[in-house]
Amino acid sequence: MPTIAFIGAGSMVFATNLIGDILSYEALADSEIRLMDIDEHRLEQTTEVAEAMVDNEDLDAAIESTTDRREALDGADYVLNMINVGGTEPFENEIRIPEKYGIEQAIGDTTGPGGVFRGLRTIPEMLDIARDMEELCPDALLMNYTNPMAIVCKAVYEATDIEVVGLCHSVPHTVEAIAEYVDVPTDELDYWVAGINHMAFFLEAEHDGESVYPQLREAYHDEETYRKDTVRFEMLRHFGLFPTESSHHMSEYVPYFRTDEDVVEELTGTDYAERMATATYLEGWKERSAERDSSELDVDLDEVGVDRSEEYAARLIHSLETGTPRRFNLNVRNDDGAITNLPNDACVEVPVFADGSGLHRCSVGELPTAVAALDQQHTAVYELAVEGALEGDRSKVHKAIKLDPLSSAACTLEELHEMTEELIEANREYLPALEFPESERTAIPTTADD
Repeated sequence: MPTIAFIGAGSMVFATNLIGDILSYEALADSEIRLMDIDEHRLEQTTEVAEAMVDNEDLDAAIESTTDRREALDGADYVLNMINVGGTEPFENEIRIPEKYGIEQAIGDTTGPGGVFRGLRTIPEMLDIARDMEELCPDALLMNYTNPMAIVCKAVYEATDIEVVGLCHSVPHTVEAIAEYVDVPTDELDYWVAGINHMAFFLEAEHDGESVYPQLREAYHDEETYRKDTVRFEMLRHFGLFPTESSHHMSEYVPYFRTDEDVVEELTGTDYAERMATATYLEGWKERSAERDSSELDVDLDEVGVDRSEEYAARLIHSLETGTPRRFNLNVRNDDGAITNLPNDACVEVPVFADGSGLHRCSVGELPTAVAALDQQHTAVYELAVEGALEGDRSKVHKAIKLDPLSSAACTLEELHEMTEELIEANREYLPALEFPESERTAIPTTADD
């Protein structure tokens, strides 16, 4: 009977989906599930739904609920993290302040100024969780869903002894998209994917032993299909491989698509490409947040059952508990050069086998030079962001932003310096490590020891 702790369980829809995934396996249906959140209202809602699942399906699982993180972690076998630090105000700052400087972010939670500053405000809380785990459940696997994925995971494995993996649904979602575009069944598409989170690439995609890339390139010329995923089809056209993140998010990772309003409008299409506008995710997040804070639970508890989604967490736990071998694309440290032309201490998204003996990352070798170059620039940004957070080094935060491809395409160095200072000041409540005397704040940092 594994003990599974959910940290940030007030994210009700996501948490209950994962709970349903876990309970859908007979071998996990007697798990002890501990739900933890600092928001009592949202935690209560998640708990009600989870308990209804257990009751309606007549399962032996135990559901516990607490606002005490240490209580939830004590003796846990697995820890699922889905926290959000700070709520609406810092998220607004991370989108709207860069927007004033001409940096137009559709999502802004993983890369760019938004991703870096979300990472800076999330890392202290993540390290507190990991250090509690070192004391209370040192052998537990930390399964992280919180963005920015690569920054958060890298901080944990650099600063603590906790084993952490990042779980993201961008690969299975892209499998579904490619299968649709080339008209093959999703479960018949074989693939080999590697890179960094939200910017990995399908190095191979086959059906019945034959590459589907010729059909995918043909799909570029079909207007209806192209309009569903404009940015990713443009990346395929110019760099030869299909990336793993949806068009509006992918557009933030490179300098080509978001610095001209006419280009943004031209690439705004349907499906994945419909949400190219600035702050799309922020505005949707605020609407969903307001709904979650509603006093009424918009769920028929009598009808709640156990279903299985495409998320990795339950499958991964099942493989580790039962020995059932499976392959996942997980975010892990690039130990032993799983990708040989990315840094060994980078957080990479690579194929990983899981079975009863643990996790086994696969050797990918070299990424093609062009896509490796795209990923290398982001791994440098993430490294500087993590070092800035762990060392309290304001200058490294500045350098991270100045190296970001979208930011550097939109602004001068002086503008980026001014914007970074404004972001630090706006979010100073969450960034105490970056404080220094007022008289020094306008000076351009000059350290060069990184």
